[in-house]
Amino acid sequence: MRCPKCNSTKLYKLKSNQLKCSTCRAKFSPTKLQRDIDIIAAFCDDLSAKEASLELNLNYETIKNRYDLYRKLVSNFLEERYESNRVVEYDEYVYLEKSKKRAGKNIFDAQNFLTFHYDDMIYNILMPSLSRYKNEFLNDGLEGNYYNEFSKFLMLNKIAKIQKLDNLITKFWIFFENSILKYKGIKRENFFYYLKEIEFKFNYKKSEQKEILQTLYM
Repeated sequence: MRCPKCNSTKLYKLKSNQLKCSTCRAKFSPTKLQRDIDIIAAFCDDLSAKEASLELNLNYETIKNRYDLYRKLVSNFLEERYESNRVVEYDEYVYLEKSKKRAGKNIFDAQNFLTFHYDDMIYNILMPSLSRYKNEFLNDGLEGNYYNEFSKFLMLNKIAKIQKLDNLITKFWIFFENSILKYKGIKRENFFYYLKEIEFKFNYKKSEQKEILQTLYM
């Protein structure tokens, strides 16, 4: 076992059953440390909070709260990582749940984001929500006109078409569409963090994800 603070292997056991690092003097519980490592591994292995709680025999709310924290940590990490790099190309994407595409009024529930390609990685910016205009368009009876224009846009940006294009941005969009399916009922205010989770998992291998999260959390 290594120290979670400095990665040193020079540890000794205290009477309290905690371990203490001889290098940085940090104290920690090996049981808690292993639990933290296991939860991070479950997150990176794409286990849902419910699946992880059953597999690790931990409270569901504990797992859910930890997952929410991880999403915020990786969001900040990705922001800092992006700032120091140059963009190669970018494109716009509109996401709307399949179950909502048939009703015109649901276009205001769509999530619009810009996807950037830089340094062989992907970065996303979530655009302002259309939901703020929903009541105005519905009250004025203009949802039909707006939906027709939006439908034309969707025809030009659907997954069936971009699968034929070989570039990192379209590969991410396909990865995003497949990944987002496992989440049910994401609140609009939380969509950004799920988008960033998927971005993080697209950019890094699982072993890298675990290492980064352990560094960010521990």
